[in-house]
Amino acid sequence: MARSKNTQFAVAVHVLTYLAGQTGGRPVSSDELSESTNVNPVYVRRVLGPLRDAALVRSRPGVHGGWELAVDARDITLAQVWRRLQGTDPILGLHGPDPACAVGRGVQESLTTLDRAIADAVATELEQFTVHDVLTGELATPA
Repeated sequence: MARSKNTQFAVAVHVLTYLAGQTGGRPVSSDELSESTNVNPVYVRRVLGPLRDAALVRSRPGVHGGWELAVDARDITLAQVWRRLQGTDPILGLHGPDPACAVGRGVQESLTTLDRAIADAVATELEQFTVHDVLTGELATPA
């Protein structure tokens, strides 16, 4: 299977699901999350930063510190995670054509419109699912 160049959303969902599955109120270290996701701990922290800014997770400093959910997993939609990490970045990998090229300007405008429509469609689909759904394996497409 081909790998996406931007894995932030997938890593975020993995980490949030991992945190949702923790019992006993124990914060989870970046190193432990790194082992589970098979990415560098710095990347895990980079992905979790915007989610902390959105008050979806919190971190505790210190030897026994780490990461934990700040809200119930049932209240975190995958769309929230997607929007926080994707922002307004293009999904289609838009390029910057020569501004003097009329064809390039037209293509760019069309692709920008298409990109926003795709981003909105992705967010709409992801709005139906929560981190809890991922944790419990309940990701069945609604009828």
